[in-house]
Amino acid sequence: MLLGAVLVLLVLGGAGTASAHAALRATDPDDGSVLRTAPRQLTLTFTESVGLLDDSVRVLGPDGRRLRLGEAEHEKGDNTARVTLPRGLDEGTYTVAWRVVSADSHPVSGAFTFSVGKPSPTLAAMDTGPTEDPTTAALHKIARYLAYLAAALLIGTGTFIVVCGPPDPSILRRPLAIGWWTLVGTTLALLLLRGPYETGEGPGAAFDTEALTRTLTGRPGMALLARLGLLLLAAALLIWRLSNVPQGRGELRDQPRRSRTQQATLLGTAIALAFTWAASDHASAGIQVPLAMASSASHLLATAVWLGGLTALLLTLRRATPTPETVTRFSRLAFASVTVLVVTGVYQSWRGLGSWNALTETTYGRLLTLKLVAVVLLLGAAAVSRSWTARLATVEAETTVRVLEPAGGPPLPEDPPPPPSDAQHRALRRSVLAEVAVGVVVLVITTVLTATLPGRAAAEAATGAESVRPVGGTVAVTVPFDVGTPGGTGKVELTLDPGRVGDNSLQAVVFGPDGGLSTVPELRVSFTLPAQDVGPLDAGLTDQGGYWANSFVNLPLAGTWTMKVTVRVSEIDQVSVERRIEVS
Repeated sequence: MLLGAVLVLLVLGGAGTASAHAALRATDPDDGSVLRTAPRQLTLTFTESVGLLDDSVRVLGPDGRRLRLGEAEHEKGDNTARVTLPRGLDEGTYTVAWRVVSADSHPVSGAFTFSVGKPSPTLAAMDTGPTEDPTTAALHKIARYLAYLAAALLIGTGTFIVVCGPPDPSILRRPLAIGWWTLVGTTLALLLLRGPYETGEGPGAAFDTEALTRTLTGRPGMALLARLGLLLLAAALLIWRLSNVPQGRGELRDQPRRSRTQQATLLGTAIALAFTWAASDHASAGIQVPLAMASSASHLLATAVWLGGLTALLLTLRRATPTPETVTRFSRLAFASVTVLVVTGVYQSWRGLGSWNALTETTYGRLLTLKLVAVVLLLGAAAVSRSWTARLATVEAETTVRVLEPAGGPPLPEDPPPPPSDAQHRALRRSVLAEVAVGVVVLVITTVLTATLPGRAAAEAATGAESVRPVGGTVAVTVPFDVGTPGGTGKVELTLDPGRVGDNSLQAVVFGPDGGLSTVPELRVSFTLPAQDVGPLDAGLTDQGGYWANSFVNLPLAGTWTMKVTVRVSEIDQVSVERRIEVS
């Protein structure tokens, strides 16, 4: 049932291109720039550290032929990539295609152009190299989905057996086996697909010796190998547990409890398994990495214990009558899992978004909103299940007390409380089934989020990239700023009209962190034309009561100007941000 639901969602969702945590922040030469002399090297700067492949940077000349380049290498940190260009480049436009691996294990690719002397016509059939093979991407995505689902089934069912003590654990051997084998299979598939997934090649490259070696020596590959080893340990522990459990209903209560050493080993194995995901996801890159990895692992464990435990409870309800202790223990376990999910979810949302605007302006934010709606529905279904659980536990406890009343005790009432009815059990099964169904949706959205560019990373990329877009005869620029103090964030929207040589009208509006208009003590804008050594020219903006403006900003030459925006939010706090604009 769970596998079917996930596959339906996969079909409906399609297999789009995966985004990575790292994003291209800047290039040297700039995208679209026209240089008087040929550069000797290319430099790409990313928002996070990246890994370089053998073919990370490809440069195609004006004739569409690929240039022979030096090997790509890091410069001034792992978030840059530099490659040396051959001497004597011809006049014309050059296309740069790049593909790197983000620190969170996802590949990211793109292309840009620069020209020497003057631009030349681009070739329609120019081959910039592989970006992403759709078959490899789809197989890799399916394997990741199934791995998350299998982990939830395995960890959740195992925890349910150990903590909740179902009357007949033997009925849960099949979901344990399905979860274990599925997780082993998907882990092996991810190991084989890792190489072509990084390089953008087809599935046939999965058995390439060089690609496999690179995978097994890289951090994602080592995390997958560790997962396989932990799965073997988990199998041994679960076999040990189930081999000592009798098959009859209710007989588990007569058996000794698992030793603390065994419980600690199982708990440690589950935590280590969760960290194999955290070590190769968004948590492994960005800010506060140790705390983020601990939060990510806790989030995954809580999800697995809740959703996998729900599946185990549903199977127990269908094939056996759980004891009051079993139902009550799982109710407490589910409540604890929800608490962990809320705490870690809030932290991860803050870390991934970075601002409230990203909640509606980025794909990551919109997916997160959808997940929050699904979680609210999940909590509603959980509340209904918890209500039915409490009723059944109360009725069964009262019935047990009446049965065990000693003969010389107080007289029984004329109408003792009836045992739980089949209707009550069916109602609990329905509510648990609804909870499981919504939980699968939440799990799928969570998996998609792990392959989506976080809002914070998107904002960092926008800070270093050009934010210029032509609007009629004007140039509109959005400049985010952050002075590093509480409330010291926002953006400046500037409009340069008509965006041509001569006098221009410049208007600027400042927005605060809440998206509303903001009043700042000072806003300065200057223009520099590096190619001609012109500037800086002060725009001379004045406060017009709600916005800053000057109707006579003279730009004497055409070209790519650097616009420097300085925002002062207090007597001592200010920040400067640069943008490039084209003046025709």
